[in-house]
Amino acid sequence: MQSPNLVDANIKKIAALFPNCITEAQDENGIVRRTVDFDQLRQELSSSLVEGPQERYTLNWPGKNEAILTANAPIAKTLRPCEEESIDFENTKNIFIEGDNLDALKLLQETYLNKVKMIYIDPPYNTGNDFIYEDDFAENYEDFLQRSNQKDAEGNPLVTNTESNGRFHSDWLSMIYPRLKLARNLLRDDGVIFISIDDNEQASLKRMCDEVFGNQNFVSTVVWEKRYSPQNAVKWFSEAHDFLLVYAKNKLNWYPNLLERSDAMNARYRNLDNDPRGVWKPENATAQGGHGTKSQFYVLTAPNGKQHVLPNGRCWVYAEPVFQQMVADKRIWFGADGNNVPAVKRFLSEVKQGTACQTIWKYGDVGHSQEGKKEVNVLFPESAVFETPKPVRLLKRILHLSTEANSIVLDFFAGSATTAHAVMQLNAEDNGNRKFIMVQLPEPCDEKSEAFKSGYKTIAEISKERIRRAGKNIKEEISDKSNNIDIGFRVFKVDTSNMKDVYYTPDELKQLDLFADHIKPARRPEDLLFQVFIDWGIDLTFPISVETIDGKTVFFVDGNVLIACFDSGINEELVKKLATHKPLRVVFRDDAFGSDSVKINVEQIFKLLSPGTEVKSI
Repeated sequence: MQSPNLVDANIKKIAALFPNCITEAQDENGIVRRTVDFDQLRQELSSSLVEGPQERYTLNWPGKNEAILTANAPIAKTLRPCEEESIDFENTKNIFIEGDNLDALKLLQETYLNKVKMIYIDPPYNTGNDFIYEDDFAENYEDFLQRSNQKDAEGNPLVTNTESNGRFHSDWLSMIYPRLKLARNLLRDDGVIFISIDDNEQASLKRMCDEVFGNQNFVSTVVWEKRYSPQNAVKWFSEAHDFLLVYAKNKLNWYPNLLERSDAMNARYRNLDNDPRGVWKPENATAQGGHGTKSQFYVLTAPNGKQHVLPNGRCWVYAEPVFQQMVADKRIWFGADGNNVPAVKRFLSEVKQGTACQTIWKYGDVGHSQEGKKEVNVLFPESAVFETPKPVRLLKRILHLSTEANSIVLDFFAGSATTAHAVMQLNAEDNGNRKFIMVQLPEPCDEKSEAFKSGYKTIAEISKERIRRAGKNIKEEISDKSNNIDIGFRVFKVDTSNMKDVYYTPDELKQLDLFADHIKPARRPEDLLFQVFIDWGIDLTFPISVETIDGKTVFFVDGNVLIACFDSGINEELVKKLATHKPLRVVFRDDAFGSDSVKINVEQIFKLLSPGTEVKSI
């Protein structure tokens, strides 16, 4: 009979918004309690670095505050459409973004906030090996010593022990941290993320994900058997596995789908007595006696009069009245002659039509590294363009567990684009309509690599070509030709803002006429259109039609979701015609109006003819 603890309620609210700001600390009585890391929260709500040491349970490294600042800092960039590299640009619902994934994730925040069902990433493992994809984020040793306060600015040692493994982890953690924070925002409340990693950073990544997603949302660590034969030329153990860390946005809202039952599992079900309820399998009718109640200890009389006595230490699984009802319903099997030890009949029709997924994934079920490489080699017979692709079956398993027919799937370390391949393949198999968003940095290929020799200058080029070739093969192989599978994708490239960077001092005000045209040269109306998409949070795959009205080019997005005209010389007659479409939003160039009075008139026309329209100028 006391009022609720508002502190606990507030902590829960903060945890929902900033799970990384919840930690453990001792109270005045020395009891460890859940509490708010105010230094961390202050950093989340600040646009500059915040310092403040406090003893607490946390993951820390040199550069963490900068990583938080990086995640929250705005960028002046946009996505520019690239129709010539796209497939079926007008109709596809799939997206490929070429550019830094940190920029891409920031640009997707408005449009795909809480909309992505599943995220899969295969980030650089930070091994230091010279792969096509540069995956060594170990910072310069001297820089690390200064950042971690082991040396001063002049290079003098501040502590005795200057050797630390941290130099191999700090920059990698700073790289992945802001990306995971931004990715969490995109997940639906019933969304989930799968992250591939090896032993090198698994422990650090687990701690980081506990902070970003909340340790209460940790689902499991899956062990994937990636090799089918040992490597004998190793010093210690032949590594045969990778990990998949699985975190839900909210664990109470996400549960994995069941896996399909195998033929071997179903083969155990037979119908020995021609039961009309179908095939069944016998199960033990007794249980451990220590778990039973008094009502479960009795002598069972079979229909033929034979009495069955319990073995020592056992009890019947049912009390006697229930057991007799089961016998009457022919759910107990006493053998063909009626004299066998009783068994409970489990009908296949009454069991779950699937099985729970285990945490060890065998290569026989989900493929192995060599299978992934072979799949890419089949698509690129001219050369081995990628060294470490994941197998399609692995991604199909993840998709099967975590998505529905219309889910959005995101992979912001696209690499060889196995995720896109798997999405299209699974859609072809189950008539699904899953959509993918791939993000890949145009990382230059090594000039000595087979990929470079085959004409691929960047990994992004390999990714896009893999999707083109895989989609074409899938379309040709599907038996159901009516399956209208989406094998296209819209290509966007991260670029600087379409607006000019205008800087001037007071004595240069007389030259403001030079900045009358505030759009950068060579930027097309299509570029401006998609910048509006990003600013307003409009789906980047909405259909676009183009019409010429009164000599002006007008874009209609998904009917009347958005009307845009970026031509100059906008007049009231054109505006009245556009207002008759009653769009939800309309946008013009700011310098397209002859005067401020014309601009005001435009707003008044929409208020009169289409009061529900939001008017904007850029």
